[in-house]
Amino acid sequence: MIHPHELGPIRPVDEADSLLIRTTRGCPWNKCEFCVNYQDTKFSIRSVEEIKADIEKAANYFNQHPFTTCFLQDGDSFAMKTSDLLVVLEYLKQHFPNLQRISSYGRAQSLIRKSKQELQELCHAGLNKLYCGMESGSDIVLKNIRKGTSASNIVTSAQAAKGAGMVLSEFIILGLGGQEHWEEHATATAEVLNKIDPDHIRVLTIGVKPGSGLEQKLINGTFELQTEKNIIEEQRMLIEKLNGISSDYVNHHAVDLLTEARGQLPYDKPKLLAIMDRYLALNEADMLNFTLGRRLGHYQRLDDLQDLERYEAINQQLHEFESQYPGQIETIFHSLRSNVV
Repeated sequence: MIHPHELGPIRPVDEADSLLIRTTRGCPWNKCEFCVNYQDTKFSIRSVEEIKADIEKAANYFNQHPFTTCFLQDGDSFAMKTSDLLVVLEYLKQHFPNLQRISSYGRAQSLIRKSKQELQELCHAGLNKLYCGMESGSDIVLKNIRKGTSASNIVTSAQAAKGAGMVLSEFIILGLGGQEHWEEHATATAEVLNKIDPDHIRVLTIGVKPGSGLEQKLINGTFELQTEKNIIEEQRMLIEKLNGISSDYVNHHAVDLLTEARGQLPYDKPKLLAIMDRYLALNEADMLNFTLGRRLGHYQRLDDLQDLERYEAINQQLHEFESQYPGQIETIFHSLRSNVV
């Protein structure tokens, strides 16, 4: 589909049906070791007139389609001047009067530069949902991945957004601590989430992208990937340490191994832990079969292991991989998940 207005490269999974309006190009930080989304894009803030023109084009193109949600691209609309962003929000709602939710990514470092009054004004004007790429609550991990912020600033900015009335969704990347720091990653991330109590926790799993800084660390041996099993052990530890919060917890992306692990905390915590435990209790043959089946897109849930026809077909593929690439099955798993868009 060719749109008449300018669009950025990505949007959150939860915004699949949303109107997309680009307010900035790229990311104001663009140094995170795991990210390649904006490598070839110099960060810039689009002018209010440019954005308004795109809103008009979108309104004409979609011809009164009753959008109820809109996502502002690219990496951080909060880098805009508050006064400019307020003008954009007002113009957007004039042309799409059915909008009930307008959302954006927002870096912790951009958010803490906004006053309490500014955040309240933005929320009142319609920017009422915030997506934050927290990634980790560990200062060690945040430093290693060059996130450009701290656990303390993540907490401060998130609490400010929630205090302004915004719905808050935090992204976590499993496996980001590698073999060396996985326990620290799980424990510290749970501590930060417990302080924030975000409305949504969205879990992703590390897939080292070609051309990323993390790939260089993988090559030179300063970062070691965990096994798929260890990443689930990490997630179990994270869930176990989440206490006193009421977040909607979801493994929400195709890159995640256990996408059936989703629920409302605190009520569904036992269910979430049970899913982790069920996977971890599998014998080696079933664990390898399920993991490959998920990575190839043949399985969706642990119950799919009961499908004997699929099980045997995946076993055959597993044997072929092991024959061609002996001892490299974890590398194959990682390659498959790193290619998930």
